[in-house]
Amino acid sequence: MTEKYQAMREGGAHLHRIKNQLQTYAVVGRLFSEVEELAQKLIRDCGAKPNFSLVPGYKWAICINKNEGIVHGIPNETKIEDGDLISIDLGLLWQNWNLDTSISFIVGKSTPEKDYFLAVGQKALKKTIDRAIAGNSIYDLSHEIEKTIKRAGFDPSGQLAGHYIGRDLHEDPLVPCVAHKADRRKIIKIGDTMAIEVMYAMENCDIVLAKDGWTYETRDKSWSALFEDTIIITENGAEVLT
Repeated sequence: MTEKYQAMREGGAHLHRIKNQLQTYAVVGRLFSEVEELAQKLIRDCGAKPNFSLVPGYKWAICINKNEGIVHGIPNETKIEDGDLISIDLGLLWQNWNLDTSISFIVGKSTPEKDYFLAVGQKALKKTIDRAIAGNSIYDLSHEIEKTIKRAGFDPSGQLAGHYIGRDLHEDPLVPCVAHKADRRKIIKIGDTMAIEVMYAMENCDIVLAKDGWTYETRDKSWSALFEDTIIITENGAEVLT
C-alpha cells in the first residue's frame, strides 16, 4: 500500500500543477481545443498518460464545459467569452494509478452572484473532505454536499456522483451529491482512495445529454459547476492529493 500512496501523491502533485496551469491558460478568446492541446502536452511532459482518453469512445485528455454544461463536455472549437463560467475536469495515469480533479471559475468579468455560486461549491468540497474519515459512511459525505449546496439556495445533482479511484479511473462505491439511506452501510476505511465531486446548479440541476453525445447540461439552461479532488483516507483523516 505504501507504493500506492507514494505513486498517487506524486501523480496528484503533477495533476494539481497542471490544473492550475490550465485555469491560467483558459482566457477570453481561447478555444476549448487549445486548452486540450496544452493539457495533452503538460500531462505527457511530466511522464504521465491522459487517462480520460483511455475511457472507451473518448479520445481527449480533458472535459471542458461552459455555463449550463456540467460534465463531459468535449474540447471542441468553442470559444471562451468574457464572463463565462468554465469547468475543467482532467485526470492522469501515473505509474498505473489514476488521479482525477475538477475546477470551475469565471473568465474575465464576474459578478458577486457568480462569485458566491462558486464559493459555495468550494465550501461544500472542503466540508465534505473534512467528513471523509475512517468510520464515517458514504452517506455522511453525500449528506454534507447536499446540505451545503441546498442551504445556499442551489441544487445538487441527483444524477451524477463522485467515485472511488485507483487502478481504474472509476471504481465502486460511488459518492453521490445527494444522500441515500442505503449508503449508510458503506463505511469509509483507512487506505480508501476516492474522487469527491461536488456538482450542482444555480436553479434546477436536472440534466440532459446534448447533441454532441457527450456533454451533459442543465435542462433549464441554469448555470452549473463542479469541484473535485482525489483524496486518500489516512489515520489522521483525508489527505488531498490534487
